[in-house]
Amino acid sequence: MLQLTKKWFSTALVMLMSMQLMAQNSIVGKVISQEDNSPLVGASVVIQSIQKGSATDIDGNYRINKVETGDFEIKVSYIGYKQMVKKITVEGQDIQLNFELEKDIQLTDEVMVSATRADEKTPTTFTNIKKAELNRQNLGQDMPMLLNYTPSMVTTSDAGAGVGYTGMRIRGSDGTRINVTVNGIPINDSESHGTFWVNMPDLASSVDNIQIQRGVGTSTNGAAAFGASVNMQTSTPAQDAFGEVNNSFGSFNTRRHNVIFNSGITNSGWSFEGRLSSIHSDGYIDRASSDMQSYFLSGAYYGDKTIVKALAFGGKEQTYQSWWGTPEARIENDEEGMQEVIINNGYTDEQAENLLNSGRTFNYYLYDNETDNYQQDHYQLHLSHQFTENLQANAALHYTYGRGYYEQFRNDDDLTDYQLNDIEIGNETISSSDLIRRRWLDNHFYGFTYSFNYQKADWDITLGGAYNEYDGDHFGEIVWARFAGNSEIRDRYYDNYGRKYDFNNFLKANYQLNEKLNLFADLQIRNINYLTKGIDADLAQINTGGEYTFFNPKTGFTYSLPNNSQFYASVAIANREPVRNDFVDAPQGIIPQHESLYDYELGYKKQARNYSTEVIVYYMDYDNQLVLTGELNDVGSSIRTNVDNSYRAGIELIGAYKFNQQWSLGGNATFSQNKIANFTEVIYDYGEAFDEFNVIENEYSNTDISFSPNIIAAGEITYQPLRGVKFTFLNKYVGKQYLDNTSNDDRALDPYFVSDFVGSYQFSLPFLKTAELKLMINNVFNEMYSANGYTFGYNAGTYEVRENYLYPQAGTNYLLGLNLRF
Repeated sequence: MLQLTKKWFSTALVMLMSMQLMAQNSIVGKVISQEDNSPLVGASVVIQSIQKGSATDIDGNYRINKVETGDFEIKVSYIGYKQMVKKITVEGQDIQLNFELEKDIQLTDEVMVSATRADEKTPTTFTNIKKAELNRQNLGQDMPMLLNYTPSMVTTSDAGAGVGYTGMRIRGSDGTRINVTVNGIPINDSESHGTFWVNMPDLASSVDNIQIQRGVGTSTNGAAAFGASVNMQTSTPAQDAFGEVNNSFGSFNTRRHNVIFNSGITNSGWSFEGRLSSIHSDGYIDRASSDMQSYFLSGAYYGDKTIVKALAFGGKEQTYQSWWGTPEARIENDEEGMQEVIINNGYTDEQAENLLNSGRTFNYYLYDNETDNYQQDHYQLHLSHQFTENLQANAALHYTYGRGYYEQFRNDDDLTDYQLNDIEIGNETISSSDLIRRRWLDNHFYGFTYSFNYQKADWDITLGGAYNEYDGDHFGEIVWARFAGNSEIRDRYYDNYGRKYDFNNFLKANYQLNEKLNLFADLQIRNINYLTKGIDADLAQINTGGEYTFFNPKTGFTYSLPNNSQFYASVAIANREPVRNDFVDAPQGIIPQHESLYDYELGYKKQARNYSTEVIVYYMDYDNQLVLTGELNDVGSSIRTNVDNSYRAGIELIGAYKFNQQWSLGGNATFSQNKIANFTEVIYDYGEAFDEFNVIENEYSNTDISFSPNIIAAGEITYQPLRGVKFTFLNKYVGKQYLDNTSNDDRALDPYFVSDFVGSYQFSLPFLKTAELKLMINNVFNEMYSANGYTFGYNAGTYEVRENYLYPQAGTNYLLGLNLRF
């Protein structure tokens, strides 16, 4: 019996050791593109016979654990590349197995954006952001926050927590000068030229990649790229079907929930994807809450030579207004300054108490439904076809429907401002009333885009363009009044419309002159016809607009240098029509001139095995740039005025270094000067009794352009101690920003340095493909700073009023998220 027990024990021990040895067998490696050695993120690596596999990470690495000994075939696939199969023998030890995949000539989703994008042969300045980089911080904040650490970027948040109304500036250019497209379709509002990210909540969860071009860039569709362009491509089919649930929670009652499904590409060539999202945040600023819902649906057919893809995405938001900003006196806890604000602005007792007791999170608005309510739906239909090996074509139809209003309580407004008669009650004449108004937008934007691309030998030629129409209504209603007078429900106290027709054609060509030198040319003709007519919100009659035809040429070259480096140079010209307010608010009989930009870019790039570096020198020379001067029209609206000569000049430094598999470092810095040669500030003197009207003009030379810091820098350190565990420490510095164009330090945003931390842990569970836990700590060191603001002033005899209003950002706050993929 003892011998039998020993025998069984020995046998069990051997089997246990064998199992342990089998469990230790791992296959590890990297999947890269044969074309440029770049890592392929999300490639599928599968041992076919046992259906065990892995997906590559952001560096292209994969690992398959617990592989038994034996002979196997490993298949690697990645959309847009040819599949590769390798045979291996596992003999009780780890195996290193790398793959270099060859591009497939079969069409991919990239063709939808290729006409408006730059590549390595294009002599322009750009940065590509992959989905993995977006996902790193994607816990519900708006798109500008996710792009905050890209070069020359400054982001803003009205509510202070990155959710709701947010914006971006690139090289000092605001959102109305940044062209935004999704799959080549214009997103900028046709009249204001702005992009309202609040109308597209959680869009980042359905974006595959983004290209940001700084400067004029290449020809694109929609609003002129007068400082930068942001070109987004939506999600592409997954390697394998999956379902995904994302939940995140954090400070200020912020929460994001979404569900995603992706069918992958079926054997018959079909692919489907969908997303539903809900985001809420109370905001850092008092009452600055946001409630947003969004969706994304796509269905596509992928043939050998044809892609047909339909998309629908949109969002609905209700955001409590925090547009007013916080008086600088309130932020600095200046009691005397706050009393001046109360007196100068005629605050009621309730408003005064709110200001004095609220702290830096002050919100001027107190009415419980002081909200912005808007819904925007986008529909796109894309067709791509490969006619021959050298010729492919793309076409798209699109339609965007936006509608909504913002609601405001108004204290003791004059009835005549709403086309209402005075009210006689007994012997009393009532000429003003408390009321609630809604200001509406109802607009339609539709059109088509197209492109043909021809590649043969040393030529790469693209012919493209778009035709778009905009039809937008602006009107106002009173929904309640303490004294209603002669008003009827749904009466419109103002009503006007805007119509815009935008047509452009462009021809781009790359010619490889020799092994090292590539020549580039890009010619665009753009025609715009805009008309706005009716009664404006200030009851002024408007009938204005303009027709413009612009020629926007670009040319340059790239020159290949030894050791995988490159030099490029380009000259680009862009022209831009005035925005709606420039037409509407201009003094009677005056039509503002269009703006022109001459952009000169020099760049050097080098890509090595463990580091990369870029140096860009730029000079952006403006003619007739439109800027605020302090001048008002006859109803008190601010007027932008053309200034003759202004420029932005700077150097951008970008670099990354990978020390080893655990540690990496990256960063960028922009050093610039942003100047107006001659600037005239307008100040009005209303006299001590406010019974006079005098115009004071102050002349300035070589002043700084507002909101254009001389230094913008960002850096990050990443540490990966274990597979699936990653820690990233991010830092951002933004230099002083002037609130107007006078270079006066008393009207400026202080420089700020902010640090964020992101930690993530990927793990697996038996019933899941992957699971990931993410923690983001924003503003780790609790920096008290403001990222945006405005200023105004006037004289009352010898009494001068200057008021700054700032948008404070939240101190230390966090977001915690859990991602589950099935």
